[in-house]
This record gives sequence, C-alpha cells and structure tokens, in this order.
Amino acid sequence: MKDREIKMKNMSIRNMVFTALFAALICVASPFVIPIGPIPLSLATLAIYLAASVLNWKYGTLAVIVYILLGAVGLPVFSGFTGGVQKLVGVTGGFIIGYIPCAFVIGLLVDKFELKKWIYPVAMVLGTIVLYACGTAWFIHVTGAPFQKALTLCVLPFLLGDAIKIALASLIAPVLRKTLKKQVI
Repeated sequence: MKDREIKMKNMSIRNMVFTALFAALICVASPFVIPIGPIPLSLATLAIYLAASVLNWKYGTLAVIVYILLGAVGLPVFSGFTGGVQKLVGVTGGFIIGYIPCAFVIGLLVDKFELKKWIYPVAMVLGTIVLYACGTAWFIHVTGAPFQKALTLCVLPFLLGDAIKIALASLIAPVLRKTLKKQVI
C-alpha cells in the first residue's frame, strides 16, 4: 500500500509541476501582441492549444485558470503586458474568460480520442469556435456593436493566424503528450 501512496503523491506533484509550467508558458506567450484593432493578435491561443492538448482536460484547463487569476491580480500577463480585473471586464475580457471553455473542449476531446491524430486539429477548431463565441458575445455586450461588425473585428482577422497556430500545435502536441506520459518523477 505504501508504494501506491508514493506513486499517487508523485503523480500529484508531476501534475502540479506540468500545470504550473503550462500556466507559465501561457503567461510568457500572451503579452506579446500585434495590434490589429480592438482585439490584438497574440500567441496566447497557441500556448492554450498546447496546454489543453498536452495535459489532460483537468490540468490543461487549470493551467488556463491559473494564468487568468495571475492576470486578474495585476501581473502583466495579458496582452500588451497588462493585468488587472479591468482587463477582464474590458472589450477583450470575453476572449480571456473564453480561454477556459476553449481549453476544456480541446482537452476533453483529445483525452477521449488521443490515439487518433486527426482529433488534435478538430478539437482545436471546436475550442476556437467556443472561444470566438465567448469573445464576440462579450465584445457586443461591452461595445453595443452590431453582430456583423463584431464578427468583422473579433473573428475574421484571426482566422488565418489561428489556422496556422492550430496546424503548428497539432504537430507539436501529440509528440509532447506522448513524451510527458512517459515521464515519472
């Protein structure tokens, strides 16, 4: 029984370490942006795609929540090296909060079908659709913009960049996921 307890404790430590590492990756990637309008282009989604598809649904989603909490308390981890609750209630807040269901959807699908390589891009596309829905809905709520204008500002400029990030993450994630599963602390 003692060996099982030690193994469970090591798995918990391992999961905490990898969750923290992916939260840190998101924190490092997110502040760097290309300002293309009210919603900037950032590497946050790439880091979230990786966290959600490399870790399981629970720890990938937790890494995103840790990132958001760090930003909410004021650490400059959001776009443009900003932080604070005001960012969560501003025009980009729906996207930031939308990272949570995005990661959840990706992680859940990858966990269920991880041996199928096609699930990685499919899960990321579905997660991105959820992200766009959250971000666009919040943008409309905050700005009062009509739906068509919100789509033009919140979705269309990001389609190509997110497609590239999905392709890249779909190549990297299965390899990292397999490698991390082999690691024992």
